[in-house]
Amino acid sequence: MTTMQEDRTTEDLTARKTRIAIFGAGITGLSAAKRLRELAPDVEVAVWDRADRVGGVIGTRIVDGFLCETSVDNFITTLPWGLDLCKELGFQDELASTNSRFRRTFVVRRGRLYALPDGFMTMAPTKFYPMLTTPLLSPLGKLRCGLELLLPRRKSDEEESLAAFAKRRLGKEAFERIIEPLVGGIYGGDAAKLSLQATLPRFAEMEEKSRSLIWAMTKTQRAARRVKREEESGARYSFFITLRCGMQALPERLAERVGRERVRLGRAVKTVARENDGRWRATDEQGVSERFDAILFATDSGAAANALRDAAPEVARLYGQTDHTGVAIVHLAYRNEQIGKPVKGMGFVVPTSEGDGVIAGSFSSYKYPTRAPDGTTLLRVFVGGARAPEMVTLEHSELVARVEGEVRKLLDVKGAPLIVDVARFPNAMPQYYLGRLEWRERLRAALAAAPTLALAGNALDGVGLPACVKSGYDAVDKVLNDLGIAVPKHD
Repeated sequence: MTTMQEDRTTEDLTARKTRIAIFGAGITGLSAAKRLRELAPDVEVAVWDRADRVGGVIGTRIVDGFLCETSVDNFITTLPWGLDLCKELGFQDELASTNSRFRRTFVVRRGRLYALPDGFMTMAPTKFYPMLTTPLLSPLGKLRCGLELLLPRRKSDEEESLAAFAKRRLGKEAFERIIEPLVGGIYGGDAAKLSLQATLPRFAEMEEKSRSLIWAMTKTQRAARRVKREEESGARYSFFITLRCGMQALPERLAERVGRERVRLGRAVKTVARENDGRWRATDEQGVSERFDAILFATDSGAAANALRDAAPEVARLYGQTDHTGVAIVHLAYRNEQIGKPVKGMGFVVPTSEGDGVIAGSFSSYKYPTRAPDGTTLLRVFVGGARAPEMVTLEHSELVARVEGEVRKLLDVKGAPLIVDVARFPNAMPQYYLGRLEWRERLRAALAAAPTLALAGNALDGVGLPACVKSGYDAVDKVLNDLGIAVPKHD
């Protein structure tokens, strides 16, 4: 009897399909599942996620005719993976560029909104006249900023913080009044701790290659304009694009492409264990387990580290070292006549010295079409981050009251908002602090020593949607290569 059972088991294992588990049904996990289905259609894939819907932090809510994006509301086009994914999924007709009439960003200074100098790109200006006339900088601040053209290259190749780099190249005033709020709006972190090489490496490369950031950025912008003029046909998109129907449509269609039957919602991985035959046993929070030939974590880094603690302790230890901040997003809508100081632009950023926990805001109804009914203005306000982590956990009424108060002061708003929508994401924004480059190398080495295990997500090589898509692709390539399944190169 025992011999017959052993023979049957051996036969089943020989005939069975290769099985791969993907933990996490956000944009990263679903992109990974899509690539896996395309590259290895004979492989059986199972996607687990704790939530009752796909998309992870991505979500779209329609509230009384207002389209509210609970987290990601767009993505950049300079990295190809997000735009290419949308095209592959048939979203060409749904892609919307930012409204060219309102592509201005504002900076809060002494309680007022001032336009960011035209041509200022995150870390450096590309136009001289707007910098000379901006009220955001004093005459000495402008002079110090201009001296960047004459400064030598940095000789050290050690990692440098965003704050140290910006102050060294453009001066303390430009950093505090312009650069710090712009960076804070992207990462929600402390610029004195964030690694330049891990977050904005192209600026370090500019200094190395061209010496001056201003000179390098000016050349880059001229080249970009020349390429744009030479284009003869094809769709043209702005730096940021979105889906008219809302970003939630992207993971929903991805799930359809992968196959809904392969996406198991309400099921979260708790632990994984390596078995004697090299396969993995994954156990969910209900105690039910399944066996897989490879596993791919596209969850947040903390959940992955907890599940891997016993099976891959070095991977778990390193991945668990990722620091995070949290953010809350508050949507407020008003009738246009309620706003005494209307500002027609994409949004605003707030220096640490100015706001009461507000990091940034965007004017959704000006930024993109079809976000709000005619005659109304929809705002998205970001609060919390490293500067005010307590904001994310405030009681609902207190959080809304504080955000309303800030908006009222900035825009001279009268009366109550037409709608209020709040989304909270505690510990959702990974921070690429100093030492991140060395950390990445150690993590890659630990993963190389753990065949058929891969990690993917915003804690690795980028926080934006395109970077997350690519992270999912890279993770699939690793596990397939580990299994001896050849995969084509991708950019």
